[in-house]
Amino acid sequence: MRELKLLIVDDEQSQRDLLSGFLKKNGFEVFVAKSGEEALENYHKMFTPLALVDMKMPGIDGIELLRRLKDINPFIQVIVLTAFGSVETAVKAMKAGAFDYLTKPVEDLDELILKLNRAAEQNRLVVEHAVMSERLAEIFPASEIIGESEAIKEVKRMISLVAPKEATVLITGPSGTGKELVARAIHALSPRAEKKLAAINCAAFPENLLESELFGYEKGAFTGADKAKQGRFELADGGTLFLDEIGEMPVTMQVKLLRVLEERKIERLGSVKEIPLDIRIIAATNRDLDRLVKEQKFREDLFYRLNVIRIHLPPLKERSGDILLLADQFIHKYARKIGKEIKGIDPDGAELLVTYPWPGNVRELENIIERAVVLTNSDYITKGDLTGLSARDTTVAGTSHLTSLAELEKRHIKAALDRLGWNMTLTAEKLGIHRNTLRAKIKEYHLSPKDQ
Repeated sequence: MRELKLLIVDDEQSQRDLLSGFLKKNGFEVFVAKSGEEALENYHKMFTPLALVDMKMPGIDGIELLRRLKDINPFIQVIVLTAFGSVETAVKAMKAGAFDYLTKPVEDLDELILKLNRAAEQNRLVVEHAVMSERLAEIFPASEIIGESEAIKEVKRMISLVAPKEATVLITGPSGTGKELVARAIHALSPRAEKKLAAINCAAFPENLLESELFGYEKGAFTGADKAKQGRFELADGGTLFLDEIGEMPVTMQVKLLRVLEERKIERLGSVKEIPLDIRIIAATNRDLDRLVKEQKFREDLFYRLNVIRIHLPPLKERSGDILLLADQFIHKYARKIGKEIKGIDPDGAELLVTYPWPGNVRELENIIERAVVLTNSDYITKGDLTGLSARDTTVAGTSHLTSLAELEKRHIKAALDRLGWNMTLTAEKLGIHRNTLRAKIKEYHLSPKDQ
């Protein structure tokens, strides 16, 4: 086991000698300094993760030394030594960032070792978290997990903490909030990152097809099975399986999934041969699984197997402080994509975005911004460019006033045609569709230049 490096700073030589001698015998690599000035002058040579600092010293006192050590090494864990009964001094040190405190003279040496080991573990955790956060930013540049709200900070913190582990993760939240992005981030930051992330939407398949998609099948297992096929479980072996919309999984399939989670083995359809698996499961749902369990629509034992670590993504309307950050990222993303120079969004447009209830969450916001970038002729996105949003939409939440996709498409195409003077070739190019498709849409929606 590698020795833990430790700095002891105390102006009393007897105390320095006692502590350093004892700690060296107990596996620590000890550095000593008789003053705060000496500690700061030489700290770059030792850069220890731990420090024992006397609070009362001539010159730079313990509190000031603590702060300056934290400036040099934000991850250092400092245990302060304070005179017996100086509770106010200890509290002040803890507020300044000390990990813990001990009273002088240090008589309980077992307690000292215990606190130093705890401090070392805390140092390891904060360094690991910082490294994982940096990797998260690298993996998602201009991160699609964007936001400075407390809710999103907590999501990023949870991703950093759980990614290196093997625990099953359940991601909850409304549709369009980015649950798949979180799953991909966890996989990319995990020890399984070099292996495959296999994903399946449990709501996209009828029960019989879902079973064959998950478990695979042997040749001749059923009509049409003219060759053997691996399922998603096998494809994810060594890596991660992402089960999206797990709340839509039929109850009979829930039983089979539970068996896989318990035994880590599967059998292809039409086979009795067991195939061992080494996979991590990440599941996601926009349903209230707690309620489904009470209604006996979701197995309680499976729920507990999946709900080991839960990460919740809030709806966009609860993250109003993130809306303009997200909008700005999407503006630059799509402006680069189509070769436009757009500086941002004007105040009226910004107000509209912030007050709109966003029933479609981040996915809806991205679609609105992409459309606005295509349509605008200005350096800034304006309120008029944000087609599909209206003043009434911003004050009435719920589904009764939602516009159909067909109506949104009709408005979008009409607005693009009007902006581009009904130039068919240019409009089709900007919309990313074939000219014949544009003509068909104009005919379908009975559009003409005279329409209001």
